[in-house]
This record gives sequence, structure tokens and C-alpha cells, in this order.
Amino acid sequence: MKKKNLLLARRLTGRHASLWVSVLAILLMLVTAGILLLAMGKNPLAAFRSFLQGCGMLPKENYGGGSGMLTDLLDFLNYLAPLILASLAFIAAFKAGLFNIGISGQMMLAGFTATVLVGYNKALSPVIAKPLVLLIGLVVGGLTGALIGYLKYRFNIHEVVSTIMLNYIISYLTGFFINNNYVDMMTRNSRTCTPEARLTLTNVMIGDLKGKIPLGLIIAILVALLVSFVFRKTVLGFEIKAVGMNRRCSQYTGIRVSRIILLSMGFSGAIAGLAGVAYYLGYTNTIIPKSLPGMGYDSISVALLGSGSPIGALFAAVVVSIFQQGANYMSSSIGVAKEIASLITGILLLFASCGNYMKFRAERKIQQAADLAPRSVPAPAAGKPGDRGVKTL
Repeated sequence: MKKKNLLLARRLTGRHASLWVSVLAILLMLVTAGILLLAMGKNPLAAFRSFLQGCGMLPKENYGGGSGMLTDLLDFLNYLAPLILASLAFIAAFKAGLFNIGISGQMMLAGFTATVLVGYNKALSPVIAKPLVLLIGLVVGGLTGALIGYLKYRFNIHEVVSTIMLNYIISYLTGFFINNNYVDMMTRNSRTCTPEARLTLTNVMIGDLKGKIPLGLIIAILVALLVSFVFRKTVLGFEIKAVGMNRRCSQYTGIRVSRIILLSMGFSGAIAGLAGVAYYLGYTNTIIPKSLPGMGYDSISVALLGSGSPIGALFAAVVVSIFQQGANYMSSSIGVAKEIASLITGILLLFASCGNYMKFRAERKIQQAADLAPRSVPAPAAGKPGDRGVKTL
């Protein structure tokens, strides 16, 4: 057992330490969620299997007409796209030492603006409408993020406070306009946008099945590669990471900290804007007034589980999406409230946030093992002929 613990400790402090921390967090989450389900009198294996069935990764027992395992998988990918973008938005700010908790509000403002300006315009062709939607998302989200960055360096207003306040402002302001100008009298949500502007292709026949093709997933993968390139290969990425590690030291080396704060928050907001249009003009195709998307908060767990890596966020988003997207089927199949998925996500966030503590404990265990290891005594050096104590023939 001690050898296994020491091997795990070396994994947590080695070259791929971030990967092993994420894997350990997932395993601890599964164990904790399993114990919780057992306490509720449910079979954990059946619950986890139903999550995968609800996401189209395992077949269900029955399917309705025109639907199947492939359509469930496409719905899962449709939900996955904005979650990846939202997690990338959080990473872009987190690298600079900023905590962008206003991703939900930035998503809603960008989605609402793109819906009103483009989504209701039936005269635009898809070739014009879809790129225009993305451009509006970038601009609106970027300006909102830049405003938060400006308040940070100009008036020293903490970004958590300003983003929470802006979340309330955006939620109630967009809700006011939706209820007074763009409401659907049947659903009480905003009216749906035109198919030309939507970032999800609907009613696509794939054999005998009718599915949805999420264009946002392609955008999310491209943005992940772009963000990874910025932080690994560019001067701007280096400066953002330097400011995130030590602002005072960065300022002494000549980095304009105020400029980096403004750019990083603007960069984060722009990606959040893309997440907003992918969510509201792709996945849901409608806006619920005064209701911020919970995806903006789930993105924090995705970013932490991916150890702050843009590529790691791709795989972490898959894990989190399995529980969020498969919650409805899990609830109906085993009789557990679907809110258990949010609880599992919270448990995952808890263990993922303990990554630094895991590394600290692993380093301490390795040091203790090195202190207890017997030290070999060097053999005495051979003397030369004629030296004292050395006999010569």
C-alpha cells in the first residue's frame, strides 16, 4: 500500500501532474456520488449508466419516432459547445489572476443583442446572418469584459463585485425589453430566432433519424486552439500569465499591468459572448427573461477540472456535460431528482479546487520517503603505496 501511495504521489508531482490531479478529482467525485446515491437507496451503477444513456453514449431501452442514440449524442454536442466556450472565457481571465464570475451575464447580453439585431431579421441569408451573429457576440461580450477590466484598474473595484452587479443589471434589463417587446405570448420567453441566424442546423435527416448539427462545436474547438496558441506562443500570453503570477514584479519588469488587465478581461468577455450566441441562438433558441444560464457557473468547474488548460477544458467539459445533459433521463429512469446532477458537479468542483493541496501533500510524502530511506555509506578510497597504513610488498 505504501508503494502505491508513493507512486501516486510521484504522479501528482511529475510532468503530467495536472492530468493526474484531474483524474483523481473525477475518481473521488464518483466515489462520493456513489456513497450519496447508496444513502438514497439507489444503485450508483444504474445511475451512472443512465447519465451516459441520456447523453447518447449508451443505448436506451426505448426511443421515440425519428430519434435514436445518434440524436441524443447530437443534442449532447449541442449543449457541449457553449460550455466549452464559457470555460475558455473563465480561463482567459483566470490566467491574469482575475475571477470572471460574470460569464452568465455576458452570455445573456451578447445572446440578447444578437437575437434582436439579427435573429429576428428574416431578410438576411444564412451566409450573412451566421457570421454577423458571431461578430456581435464577440463585440458585445468584449466590450462588457473590457468595462469590468477598466473598473478594476481605474477604480480598483474587485472584478467579483462588478461582475455580480452587472449580472443583476443585465438580467433585469434584458428581461424588461423581452417582456415588453419580444415576448412569445405562449411560452412567456423571447420569440425564437430565424433558422438563417441560428447556429444549430435543425431537422437534418441522417438516415431515418432527424437530428441537430451544432455549428458552435466547431467554433468552440477552433477557439480552444486559438487560446492555447496565445498562451503558449505569443508575447501577450506570456505577459498575461506573468501578471497573473505577480503583478508587482511584472510592473517592475516593464509590463503595463493596467493594459493587460483590460485586454485579458476583454478577451474573456469576447469568448463569453461567443458562448452566449452559441447557447441562445444555438442550443435553446430562446431567452428566459430574468434567468441567467447556469452554464456560466458550471464553466468554473470545467476550467478548474481542466487545470486551467484550454485543451484540458475540452475534455473536462465532456465530463461535466454528461451529468448536466443526462440529468433528465437519469431522473426519470431511477426516480431521483435531476438536481442531483448539480450536486455532483459541485462535488467535482470541490475536489478539482483542491488540486494545489493534492500536489502539496504529494510533495510532502515524497520528501518523507526520502528522509526515511537508508543512506548508503561510501566505501573507503583505496590508498596508494607508501601511504600510512598501507602495506607494500
